[in-house]
Parts: sequence; C-alpha cells; structure tokens
Amino acid sequence: MKMNDSTDGREPVSCTVKPPVQLHIRDSKAEPVPSGVCVVDVTPHSGKPISIEDITFKNFYTAYLTVRLLRRSSALEGPAKWCTAVKDLPLMDNPHTEGGSQDYFSIHRTQMQMEPDHVVSVRLILRQPSSAWLTFNLEEIQIFPHMEPDTKKEASDWLSDLILVDEHPDLESLPDPQTVSSSIQQMWALTEVMQTNQTTVSIGRFDVGGSYDINLLSLT
Repeated sequence: MKMNDSTDGREPVSCTVKPPVQLHIRDSKAEPVPSGVCVVDVTPHSGKPISIEDITFKNFYTAYLTVRLLRRSSALEGPAKWCTAVKDLPLMDNPHTEGGSQDYFSIHRTQMQMEPDHVVSVRLILRQPSSAWLTFNLEEIQIFPHMEPDTKKEASDWLSDLILVDEHPDLESLPDPQTVSSSIQQMWALTEVMQTNQTTVSIGRFDVGGSYDINLLSLT
C-alpha cells in the first residue's frame, strides 16, 4: 500500500478535511490523559455521495489506521449508515521506531471490506500506542473517484482498429474463364484418346528360347 507522491495526473475529489480531534481519557480526580487515538473527518464539498477509487495520504507517526465510511444503500435513496472499510491497517514497522512514520500510502477500493460506493463522509481513526511521539496525524489526504468504464467508447475504439476488407476482390489478376474452360476440355479429350488407344494385349516375358533378347530389352 506504500506509494510515491505521484497521482498519474488524476483529479481528486474536492473535500473538506477537518482538523484532527484528539480523544482523551477523562477522570474526575485527574487531568485528562491522551488515549493515543485521534479522528479525522473528510467530507466532499458537493455534499453528494461519491464512489471511491482510492484514498492517498502521507503518514506522520500514525501507527495504525481504521477507515470508516458513511454510506447510503443507493445514490439517492436510503439512510446513511457507518461501516468499517479498513480496520487497524499498520502504517509503521514498529510504533516505537521511525520506520514508515513519514511514508506515502494508497488504499485502493479492492483492499476495502466493501465497495466504497455512495459514500457521504469518510472518517479516519488514527492510533499511536507509543508515548515516544507527542503528536501524530495524516497529511496530504486525497480521495480519488471511481470511474465506471465507458463501454461505448471502448467499442468505438475497438471498431476503429479493425481493417476494412474490400467486398469486391480484384478480378483482373484472375485468368480468363473461357480460356480455363477450353483448356479443361482439351485435357479431357486427350485423356479419352489415351484410354481408347491403350493396348489390352499381354506382353509376357522378354525371352527367346529361355534367354533374354538384348534388342527386346532396349529402352528404344
């Protein structure tokens, strides 16, 4: 899921990324204690449900990430419900070390537990159990929309690649039908003549008085 900072020229969805909200453990007799959990909400500007292709971001000392989606059952109808798309995705090799702490990541729709369609809002739940890092967050958060393939365009591209075949073949390169017919008739007549003149007399052995005659054996 790690990636570089390239987006292949794609345009992300215009969204509002709210500041992270740190969760604390509150005790009536003591000061609130950081829980190691913070929440970041991301909402599309249009206010309309979107379908997500992938979510990209740069890590900043977040050890684990959970992604929850507020989804509708369809594009326009049905109540929106929260569901977990990714749970406790590790972003660092070890919460207490630097490995992966500032890497770029991409979460594709195929890596989510359900199809991220008709999404109204995205909630990112960040966890850092180590006390070695005072702050943790995600930076450069971007959501890229899922685009259905244009079947009409694909068919048009496929047809444009076909080579048109001429329905009328080049007849000038073919021999004259009358000439071919005349040649066949001549060959048939010659065959008939050869069959008529073929001898039916059995020639026996080429011997004279029990010995072969050299003249009879001559090929000429």
